Amino acid sequence: MSSFQKIGIVTIIAVYLLIWVGGLVRSTGSGMGCPDWPKCFGQWIPPTDEKELPKNYKDVYAQKRKDKNEKLAKYLDFLGWIELSNAIKGDKNTYFEADFNATKTWIEYINRLIGVLIGFLIILTFIFSLKYWKENKLVVYLSALSIVLVLFQGWIGSIVVSTNLLPGLISFHMSLAILQVFILMWAVGRSFKNDNTNTTKVSNTLNIVLIVSIILVFIQIILGTQVRQAVDIVAKKLGEGTRGTWVENLGIEFYIHRSFSWLILFFHIWLVFQMKKLASVHKKWFNLSKILVGIVIVEFLSGVGLAYLGMPAVLQPLHLLLAVLIIGFLFMLLILVNPRWFMKSNNKQEKKYQLV
Repeated sequence: MSSFQKIGIVTIIAVYLLIWVGGLVRSTGSGMGCPDWPKCFGQWIPPTDEKELPKNYKDVYAQKRKDKNEKLAKYLDFLGWIELSNAIKGDKNTYFEADFNATKTWIEYINRLIGVLIGFLIILTFIFSLKYWKENKLVVYLSALSIVLVLFQGWIGSIVVSTNLLPGLISFHMSLAILQVFILMWAVGRSFKNDNTNTTKVSNTLNIVLIVSIILVFIQIILGTQVRQAVDIVAKKLGEGTRGTWVENLGIEFYIHRSFSWLILFFHIWLVFQMKKLASVHKKWFNLSKILVGIVIVEFLSGVGLAYLGMPAVLQPLHLLLAVLIIGFLFMLLILVNPRWFMKSNNKQEKKYQLV
């Protein structure tokens, strides 16, 4: 593999690490461990004791958040996003400042440090992509888009903090992370040369199952973020010591999310049967699809554990990580099955891609 492909794969792995740490932040309630952004309590190295903070630190950071949100609301009004603007201005929780907790502060701060690391890795990915400028410009464009996206993601992260984890923004934040994975995978996949020697006939059904599975898993992830927001609300009302009763106090979104899992499991089993038809030619594809179903089953079981074992904190970030791993796996299979959709041809006489 080229240097670009190696650094690209490392960056994708790092993004998954960040998603797992982000899930850990949510499961431990550390999202507001740092009340400001990008610094933490106004410092590059956060405090370890409340004594290091001024006595009125809650009022100070609540006021700073209020001022920032008022400016944000004005921008949103100007752009015509009145509903979101009103949601930010009308949410009283936005100005609530939690008590200092050193553990939660450092969990959130480590989350931010990994985010910064990924920023540097994406810059390196772009630098190494420049070697493809003459022969494969799309690799460079995708790598540049990753830089734009990570900057935008960082800005959205600052808004998530300033709005005190406003519902809706967290789902958008997660959607951007998935998009980042797709763009990086496409850039790396595009950098491999397609010599058109693959004459395997890929059925329309296989492509439809892959694409529909990606859409369904994405919907399931968004539903999961909605459930997570509902869990946060229940947790605030009932307290950390009542984890065993959280699930029974959730609303309809939990039951939709749970039932949707069966549909996703069905489509992935169907995918294996479609891949089996190509096993004689591409056994690796078939094996990858079986691994994917194994991940889906583990994800399914982790959801069962969350529902029936009292929402154990250790399973929450794992459940999220597996979900994003599944959608990334599906996109990788889509690239492998359809090289002419994603890769640049290395053959001057392009053969017609056969879809039967």
